[in-house]
Amino acid sequence: MQVREWEAGRPIDLRSTLATLRRGSGDPAHRFDTAGRFWWACTTPDGPGTLCVAAAGSRASAQAWGDGASWLLEQVPALLGAHDDWSDLDVTAVPVLHELRRARPGFRLTRTGLVMDALVPGVLEQKVTGLEARRSWRLLLHRFGTPAPGPAEGMRVPPSARDLLELPTWEWHRLGVDGKRQRAIRAAASVARRMEQCVELTHAEATARLRLIPGVGAWTAAETTQRALGDPDSVSVGDYHLPNMVGWVLAGRPRSTDEQMLELLAPWLGHRQRVMRLIELTGMRAPRYGPKFNYTDIRAI
Repeated sequence: MQVREWEAGRPIDLRSTLATLRRGSGDPAHRFDTAGRFWWACTTPDGPGTLCVAAAGSRASAQAWGDGASWLLEQVPALLGAHDDWSDLDVTAVPVLHELRRARPGFRLTRTGLVMDALVPGVLEQKVTGLEARRSWRLLLHRFGTPAPGPAEGMRVPPSARDLLELPTWEWHRLGVDGKRQRAIRAAASVARRMEQCVELTHAEATARLRLIPGVGAWTAAETTQRALGDPDSVSVGDYHLPNMVGWVLAGRPRSTDEQMLELLAPWLGHRQRVMRLIELTGMRAPRYGPKFNYTDIRAI
């Protein structure tokens, strides 16, 4: 085990900052325990590792295990938003966002520094319900991941790019992943090193490189840069729920298109992802109309 203490010089809101990394309550790679600590199992440039972070006031305490322990501890400030400057964001025109910002001064955008770690679950979430995507992610890690280093019982390190390339089609089918998403993950895994180099690029350059991967569009690229690079302006265009949520909070409109969402967010150009995260944290959701969506489990086909 290796340890690190980090003084942020400001409050740290651990849950609000890192909750976006967790893919459902049963995510084998990301977990909040009963003490409020955040656990993360991943493959770093130095190998597999597990990180445990706790925060009190402005101080964070971190422990790490495995070959990637040193890398993970170096990543702690970025993970907790040290790069993320909210000083010139003005949301006073929207009282609910202004009050939320005042109530959570420790909330920041995270930056993991690991592109494939964010890209693979992002691809799994394409064009399916959250329930289906989270189930596929859990099954992938439980069946083909490896036990997380350290004391994190039940946690799993996601499969490496090489492991993903070796998964046959029938195994993907058993995970509930259709051919289009399989091909996108394989295409990304085949150039994983180039994908990880996105952390050295500007957000625009990283987005352009991600979108060269067949099957990775605007939505998946945005979901990846938000988590891996801490992009403060990316918007997940093409999402089923986000336009309605933004339209409801900012304009009281129960249904909105992507174009209308972007128009509402235009005054915060450069901060749009920050505003989007604040909107999500309000817990306000647009009214639902019609019957609940029924999905088809492709594993039964």
